[in-house]
Amino acid sequence: MAWALTAAETAFRDEVRDFLARELTPELRAAGRRCSGIFSDYEHGNRWHRILAARGWSVPQWPAEHGGTGWTPMQHYLFASELAAADAPPRAPMGPGMVAPVIIAFGTEAQKRAWLPGIRSGEDYWCQGYSEPQSGSDLASLQCKAVRDGDSYVLNGTKIWTTHAQYANKMFCLVRTTSGGKPQQGISFLCFDLPAPGVTIRPIVSISGDHELNQVFFDEVRVPADGLIGEENQGWTIAKYLLQHERGGAWAPMLRARLRRLQAAADAAFAAAASDAHDAHDAHEAGDMALRLADAECAIDAIEATELQSLRAQARGEPPGMRPSMGKVLGSELRQRLTELGVEIAAHYAAADLPLDDGLQGELAIPEEAVFSMSAYLNDRAASIYAGSNEVQRNIIASSLLAN
Repeated sequence: MAWALTAAETAFRDEVRDFLARELTPELRAAGRRCSGIFSDYEHGNRWHRILAARGWSVPQWPAEHGGTGWTPMQHYLFASELAAADAPPRAPMGPGMVAPVIIAFGTEAQKRAWLPGIRSGEDYWCQGYSEPQSGSDLASLQCKAVRDGDSYVLNGTKIWTTHAQYANKMFCLVRTTSGGKPQQGISFLCFDLPAPGVTIRPIVSISGDHELNQVFFDEVRVPADGLIGEENQGWTIAKYLLQHERGGAWAPMLRARLRRLQAAADAAFAAAASDAHDAHDAHEAGDMALRLADAECAIDAIEATELQSLRAQARGEPPGMRPSMGKVLGSELRQRLTELGVEIAAHYAAADLPLDDGLQGELAIPEEAVFSMSAYLNDRAASIYAGSNEVQRNIIASSLLAN
């Protein structure tokens, strides 16, 4: 979708493009292009975060008094679009986009001073302790316990699907501090350092072959009580606030960048059909794929229009309501559709099992995009589950609509 940019917006876009041309190295671009998951591995993602921090752009969404940029909604959107178009490594959101808004909204001044600078600079890297075995979408049923003992809490239990726990030096965690009553009651929100005595991190290798996920075990782990955010037993309210940030954000820039890759891959795959007028089957297949990619582009346009409306509403101070849930459903399901198209375009080449790393440099017998397609397809099977399953999101949307 083309926007009618003002002169100031055009100047801002050009400033971002100039910065990317200077600072986004070929190695970082390759890492971004090969990232088949939600965000890049620590090495490249955090390196890019620190480059952005040096420019003052690592946490643009934060309030200006804490290091944010004060950009307009359109500037934020242009920034996200230019990063996606340039293949910048997607950065892990657990610190900047998830726990930081919680600290800003619910933390004490001492907690803000202790944690926000390290998130902004990239010195600290956070992971999220939410899901547990048997407590995923039904998060309120969590059982990881924290018992107050003087100036500490003692943790026992486990967390699962803990993304990048193997890299993190900080964790924000939901724990049960009281039993009885409604399951949402008695949950508290704790922040603490990793590693710590009694913490064991075990890897979970996904079907795509990636090690992004982990299971974390707590055995009599003592963490300082001053890591409690808000009041004890009031963590459910904070958890819901955080999930709005996890589910929100802009999907369209990433989807549009992925679509451009698919269009280029389709052009290359069907080049022979375009030059061979006698092969009617290939020509028909190429035309069918072009129509399906055009349909995906229309869907991206619709998501983009919805996201821009949400940004304007946010700028007016309106509560997010069901918009994060709408974005999560629409964005994640279209992301899955695009990965399915990628596998179809790659055809038999998608069956190759090769690591997406520097070993792919140089001439290959198969296109790198084909290797990427299957990795992205397998990784994105989880897109409709993480950050709250899409079935749960549809319930939230329905409840909101029926209440009005």
